Amino acid sequence: MQNLYSRIRQFKITGKLPKKDEINSIFSTFSKKERVVFVFLLLTFLISTVIILESINKSLMVSIPLHGGSISEGIIGTPRFINPVLANSPADLDLVSLIYSGLMRKNPDGTIFPDLAEKYEMSGDGLTYKFTLKDKMYFQDGKPVTVDDVIFTINEIKDPVIKSLRKVDFDGVNAVKIDAKTIEFSLKKPYPSFLENLTLGIMPQHIWNNSSIELNNANTSPIGSGPYLIKNVAKESSGVINSYELESYNKFILGEPYIKKVSLYFYSNEDDLIHALENGDVDQISSITPLNADILKERNYQIESYVLPRIFGLFFNQNKNLLFANKVITKAIDQAIDKDKIVQKILFNYGNAIDDPIPPNMIAYQKLSAENNSSRELTLQNIQNNLAKDGWSKGPDGFLQKITIDKNKKKTTTILEFSISTGNAEELIKTAEIIKENLSKIGIKVNIKTFEIGNLNQSVIRPRDYDALLFGQIINHESDLFAFWHSSQRKDPGLNVAIYTNAKADKILEDASITINEQARIKKYAQFEDQIKKNMPAVFLYSPNFIYIVSKNLKGLSINHIISPADRFLSIYSWYTETENVWRIFTK
Repeated sequence: MQNLYSRIRQFKITGKLPKKDEINSIFSTFSKKERVVFVFLLLTFLISTVIILESINKSLMVSIPLHGGSISEGIIGTPRFINPVLANSPADLDLVSLIYSGLMRKNPDGTIFPDLAEKYEMSGDGLTYKFTLKDKMYFQDGKPVTVDDVIFTINEIKDPVIKSLRKVDFDGVNAVKIDAKTIEFSLKKPYPSFLENLTLGIMPQHIWNNSSIELNNANTSPIGSGPYLIKNVAKESSGVINSYELESYNKFILGEPYIKKVSLYFYSNEDDLIHALENGDVDQISSITPLNADILKERNYQIESYVLPRIFGLFFNQNKNLLFANKVITKAIDQAIDKDKIVQKILFNYGNAIDDPIPPNMIAYQKLSAENNSSRELTLQNIQNNLAKDGWSKGPDGFLQKITIDKNKKKTTTILEFSISTGNAEELIKTAEIIKENLSKIGIKVNIKTFEIGNLNQSVIRPRDYDALLFGQIINHESDLFAFWHSSQRKDPGLNVAIYTNAKADKILEDASITINEQARIKKYAQFEDQIKKNMPAVFLYSPNFIYIVSKNLKGLSINHIISPADRFLSIYSWYTETENVWRIFTK
C-alpha cells in the first residue's frame, strides 16, 4: 500500500499524469489488495467527475417548449353557431375562442392588448377610436383579413333581424373604413368597456355573406384567423356533432401554437363527461359541480380553480313583502346567514363568501369587508336583541311576531315570515336550506319554493312574483352593474330583480358608465357600494369558481382573470406538452 500512496502523493505534488509504462510498472508491484483499492479509488474519481460535470451541465441548461403533442377536452353540449355573432352556448363559445381572432385580445390577467390590430388611437373625449391593422394576416382558407371583414362582422351584430346577444355592445357605434388598413369607430358616448368589446372574433365576409347567418354551413365548419383550425369533424347519422379535431394554425398572427392537435368531444351531461375523463377518453374537462371536483381531487386529478364574475344572493322584493323595507330585518338576515358554511359545505371551498354587489375578481373595485371578531353565538344573540328592540317576540310556534294596535284599538299580528324562490339546481336548493336553518335560529320563518329554470324565468322572475329570489348575476363587464341595479331596469326585460330604486345610485351608475379614467371610475363604484349597503336591497352570499380539470402533462397554463369559461383558452397558443433541454445561452 505504501507504493500506492506515495505515487498518489507524487502525482498530486507534480500535477503530472503518469505515462503508460509508469502505470504498468507501478500496477505490477501492487498486491491483490492494493489493486482492489486502486480500482475502487479510480472508479470513485470517475463517477464523481461525471456527477460534477452533469451538475454543471444541468445548471447551464433550461427546458423550453417544443411544437407538437396533443390534448383532448370534454365539453357539455353540442355546438350550433360557431360564430361570434350568434354564439351563446358553452360549446359554441369555446370553439369561437379557439378559431377566431379579434382586433384586441385579453391576456390571462385580464389586460387588453392588440391582436389583429397593429395599434389604436383614442380621442381625448373617448368618442373616437382609430385602429390600424397588421400586415400579412390571413384567414384559415388563405384569404387576407381586411377592414371590410371587421365592418361586416360588426354590422351583422348590429342587424336587428339577427338578434345577436352582442348587439348591446355596439349600439350607437359607427364603424367607417378610412383606408385599406385603417378603421375608425365613432361612439355616441364614452364607453370604458369598448376595447374589451373589440376582442370580438372577426368573421370572413366572403364566407358569410352568401346566405343567412343562421343557415350558413359555416356555423359548424367555421373559418377564422385564430390559433386553431378545424381539421376533422365526427358526426352521428342524424348530423349531430360528436367531436372536432383542431390543428394549430401556422399563420396565427401571434405565433403558431405549440400544441399541434386539440380534440374536443361533446357530451350531454356531467356524468358522461366525468366517465369519459376516468376512462381516458379525454384529458381535460370543466364546468363541473364542486362536489364532483372534490371527488376527482381525492382521486389525484389536477384541479385548477378561478374566481368567476358571478354574484349569488338573496334579492328582496319590497313590493311583494313589506317586511324587507325594515332595515333591522334585512340586516338581521344578512348577519344570520352563515356564508362561510355555504362555501364550505355546498361549494367545497370552490368559491368565496361575499358582502358586496361587485364580484371579487374585479379587484380594483372590491372593498374589504369589516372583520367580524365576534363568535357566531354572540352575533346571533346581538341579532335577537336588535329584533326584540324593534318589537319582535317569539310566538307560540317559536317564530317571531309583532303585535300592533291601531287607533281604533284593532290588534294585528305580523309573523316574521317570507318565502325564497329559486331554481331546482342542487346547489341552489341546498343553499336555500342552509339559509332557512340559519334564520330559524333567530326566529325568522322561511318557506322554500323551487322551480324548473324555464318556469322560474317565465312565471316568477319576469312578473316579479316572489318575496325573495335566490339568484345569480353574471357580471361580464363593469357596465353590467347598470343592468342589475339601475331603477330603469326594474321591470321585465330589465334585470333589476331587487326592484331597487335609488336616485343617488342611478346617478352614480350613469356617471360611471361614461367615465374613461379608471381611478375616477373606482371612486364611483365605491360610492355605489356604499348606497347598496345603506339600503340593503339584497344579501350577497358567494361567488363560485370556474373549475378546470387539466392534464398533468399540460404546461404553460396561466389564468389569473376569467370572465367566462371560454376565457380559459385565451393563451392556448402558449400552452405546451413537449419540451427539450438546451443550454441557457441559446435561449437569449
